[in-house]
Amino acid sequence: MSTSPPGSDRLRDLALLRRVRDRIDRDYAQPLDVEALARGVHMSAGHLSRQFKAAYGESPYSYLMTRRIERAMALLRRGDLSVTEVCFAVGCSSLGTFSTRFTELVGVPPSVYRATSGDDLAGMAPCLAKRVSRPVRNREAPGRGTALA
Repeated sequence: MSTSPPGSDRLRDLALLRRVRDRIDRDYAQPLDVEALARGVHMSAGHLSRQFKAAYGESPYSYLMTRRIERAMALLRRGDLSVTEVCFAVGCSSLGTFSTRFTELVGVPPSVYRATSGDDLAGMAPCLAKRVSRPVRNREAPGRGTALA
């Protein structure tokens, strides 16, 4: 019989999920997979995925890709790296997968974003630029030139 107070298991799981999220935020450019993240907190990959999605609204893989795309957006805005260099700098190993996911989250391909984003955030404080330029999750990015009815 467990002697822990009610809810303490949930709090422990939330603390472990925070560790996973912090690791993704810190090591986004490293090769990470759900199995490795789960091993780090002594959970099964399936349990981690379910709990992470329940706590944060998206799977660990989706969260990782969002972090990579956020960083890629910042690097592309700088303009001194090619799209391929940015892809590898943020930890993606496939330019095709990177471009597809970038387009899903941002609404435009990385090459178009690189060519057009520099002027959009000029003069804006970095903390505001990060908030305004945050990628949209769950394929909700609006297409360019799409009229709203």
